[in-house]
Amino acid sequence: MRVCVTGGMGFVGRRFVKHFLDAGHEVVAVDNMVSGVPREDWLCQPQSIKKLQVHLMDCRGFFQAFQAREFDLILHFAAVVGGRLNIENDPIGVATDLAIDADFFNWIVKAQRQKPKVIYFSSSAAYPMELQTEFSNMLLNESLLTFDSYRIGMPDMTYGFAKLAGEYLAKFAVERYGADVVIYRPFGGYGEDQSFDYPFPAIIRRIVKGDYPLTVWGSGNQVRDFIYIEDIVDAVLATYPQMKPGEVLNLGRGEPVSFKALAKLACKVLGAKTRIVNDATKPEGVFARVADVTKLEKWYTPKTSLEDGIQWMADHIDTPHIRR
Repeated sequence: MRVCVTGGMGFVGRRFVKHFLDAGHEVVAVDNMVSGVPREDWLCQPQSIKKLQVHLMDCRGFFQAFQAREFDLILHFAAVVGGRLNIENDPIGVATDLAIDADFFNWIVKAQRQKPKVIYFSSSAAYPMELQTEFSNMLLNESLLTFDSYRIGMPDMTYGFAKLAGEYLAKFAVERYGADVVIYRPFGGYGEDQSFDYPFPAIIRRIVKGDYPLTVWGSGNQVRDFIYIEDIVDAVLATYPQMKPGEVLNLGRGEPVSFKALAKLACKVLGAKTRIVNDATKPEGVFARVADVTKLEKWYTPKTSLEDGIQWMADHIDTPHIRR
């Protein structure tokens, strides 16, 4: 199988690249390296390099130079994100994702007879913010965001808007052009080599470095649904062959965890003693974003506990100065 991964050197993309290489497939990775990691830092098996082609370029240029029909499977992760600060402080920059996805879907619908299977990564940020308040107390089911019944609402900033638009383009690609696209809405994905622009690794690093007190952003009471990156990979691989074109699936554990609770649990797991404080000057995003995983659990159940994920991330950080 010949696989194309846009954003292939990024946090999510490189995990999929590594999997397909290890499985013996030929992989083409496209990344402009704004936030990517060089392959030498994560590709452990030298023999895999022979089956990997890397194009260090904006994926929009790649779409001009290559044909989608050259691939059996395309995974589209390329996007401008950069964590909560970037989402809130540079909304127009993040809106570049609108252009990226427009070019992407124009690219795949040009594949005429032999249409590739396409995996589009949307985001839980596409869900209406009105369903993610302190008082909504709601698990986010896939059916709460659907264009057929006009359940859309206001997404989270331009990042959520771009992903919402991407899903709308995917709908037209399937219905009008016969494309084979499946859509995933990941929730709080985390893993060892994730950028410290994201809250999970940032909190663990503060503990490992011995920060006293330990700071969490916003009120600290905001709730997220954390899922380990390898569970994301395994869930996608277990489900995409069974999904119908246009179908949507949440990726999460369905377990609400506040940032204060995450910090307390991490201190317990790592044997650290510190005082936890919040920084109300920092953004916290929506109050509660947790997946309804009823549909996912028909095919796959995440295996990694939050405790194990915390320990593995701490082991990955090189400055072990935990206050005992």
